[in-house]
Amino acid sequence: MRKTAFCRYLFLATCLVTSLTSITQALDTKTLTVVVNGITHHKGDICLRIYSNSEGFPLDSTGGIESKCTKITGSSQKTVFSDLKPGNYAVVVLDDQRGDRQLHRNFWGIPKDGFGISRNPRVSMGTGTPKFSDASFPFKNNTTINIAMKYSLDP
Repeated sequence: MRKTAFCRYLFLATCLVTSLTSITQALDTKTLTVVVNGITHHKGDICLRIYSNSEGFPLDSTGGIESKCTKITGSSQKTVFSDLKPGNYAVVVLDDQRGDRQLHRNFWGIPKDGFGISRNPRVSMGTGTPKFSDASFPFKNNTTINIAMKYSLDP
């Protein structure tokens, strides 16, 4: 009888610890809302990719930790990413008119597609492609960021 009671107690304690661990992990995740402004097209998709480090940033379309594409619905669009852990992140946006999820560039590497980068760093022939450190921001709590679309390089 004692062995059965002990096994029940042990089972209940294990369930309790597992539940508390899951709750703690769920409470440690946050929501990032990205508002993209200045969209000029009325068709196609707006694609966003979140990077947690410099690996592949910003041109590798297979890098990053999460991505989403949504149909363009106006000149401003909001996308929500849930269940992100606190850390440093950077976001890249693509106005995907071809549906191939790729940033197309000309012979000199200048983007042909609309793009945007978190913290809206200057992008010009002189500055080159922004680094992760230029675009990253600390993410600790539920956060909203605004990204301005660019359809040409900055002067």
